[in-house]
Amino acid sequence: MAAALEVVGERWALLVVRELWLGSHRFGQIVTGTGAPRDRVAARLQTLEQARIVERRRYQTTPERYEYHLTEAGRALIPILKSLLAWGREYAISSDDPLRDRASAGCIGRSVSNN
Repeated sequence: MAAALEVVGERWALLVVRELWLGSHRFGQIVTGTGAPRDRVAARLQTLEQARIVERRRYQTTPERYEYHLTEAGRALIPILKSLLAWGREYAISSDDPLRDRASAGCIGRSVSNN
């Protein structure tokens, strides 16, 4: 468990994986979706790429620009994300929070392919 947490245990790492799962593949989309500072997202993407959870795919040559996609190892994290979302909705978000339903809307049970 310690080895897994070393790779994905940092807050922004799982949020980056979540964004890729939800279909955000470009850097700006990931930054917007996570709410993380750009430098944090860049660092997490690099770490996740080194761990083979994420892969870069060039979509433009001049200037060079990349999209990010989940690898098989990254897609294997989706059931964990679903469990964390369900747990958070049940135990971490107040039942009277107006954003409670938005916290998991479109995520639990969602199947996204070609990541």
